[in-house]
Amino acid sequence: MLELPGGTFRMGDAFGEGYPADREGPVREVTVAPFAIDATAVTNAQYAEFAEATGYRTDAERFGSSFVFHLLLHPAAVGHVLGRVPQAPWWLGVTGAAWHSPEGPGSGLEGRADHPVVHVSYDDAQAYCAWAGVRLPTEAEWEYAARGGLEGARYPWGDDFTPGGREMCNTWTGDFPHRSDRPGGRIGTVPVTAYEPNGHGLHNTSGNVWEWCADAFDPTDAFTPTDGLASTDGLAPAALYDPAGAGSPADAALPAERVIRGGSYLCHASYCNRYRVAARSHNTPDSSTGHGGFRTARTLPPEGPASV
Repeated sequence: MLELPGGTFRMGDAFGEGYPADREGPVREVTVAPFAIDATAVTNAQYAEFAEATGYRTDAERFGSSFVFHLLLHPAAVGHVLGRVPQAPWWLGVTGAAWHSPEGPGSGLEGRADHPVVHVSYDDAQAYCAWAGVRLPTEAEWEYAARGGLEGARYPWGDDFTPGGREMCNTWTGDFPHRSDRPGGRIGTVPVTAYEPNGHGLHNTSGNVWEWCADAFDPTDAFTPTDGLASTDGLAPAALYDPAGAGSPADAALPAERVIRGGSYLCHASYCNRYRVAARSHNTPDSSTGHGGFRTARTLPPEGPASV
């Protein structure tokens, strides 16, 4: 883990580029105590160790399904598709999709031990943390760490998305959601250290996978949205698909949604710019998708990081 001294920083969107419903602003000064945080998202290998040691079954495994991006569906899983999410038809409900079978039955993790684990809910992440003796980062800790020491920057490396023409993160390239322009049409996750780290040493705090934070998402926090504009990429398909209908009595019993940060390999400037360091979204704690993972954190003593 990377030990960070904490301190006061300016949190939020300084460019006015966020979706109003996400409540990224106003920019405000926030102070975080010393803490440690993973340099990368939790990998498939790390989660496999946890599952083998504990026998833990994820929410996706217990529920029997999770959500897979349509272009990633394994050919053997075609007969396992439950349906499409109405507001985001590129998401397929797939029986048997889980962290160890991320594209559905027939898929596996060969060659992806160092990729971020996906199809893990907030509850699954908390179970891993309890086993590992760590915790999820707070949203303020996550943004402080993700900024890498840059004050008010748009991305973890600065304001230019591709400085000098260099690709800095794993987001969508092409015509979403129909075509990827990457070599061979590649889509999906990449190794957790695939891109250079930020100033604090963290990898992939923009793109690759969304990451759970400890905080509940407060729909009244920060400012009030003015037009309801929101993209559906950051929301879990489970949160978008309400078979009982909006406003049903079941809505009142839903658990508080949790903050997710960082964006994913599906984000693109044409419709979802949530790979910015101030960007945020939310998800129900039992939801899982093929683009959602997490990293962990740890509290440090008040005197801060140990001297080297």
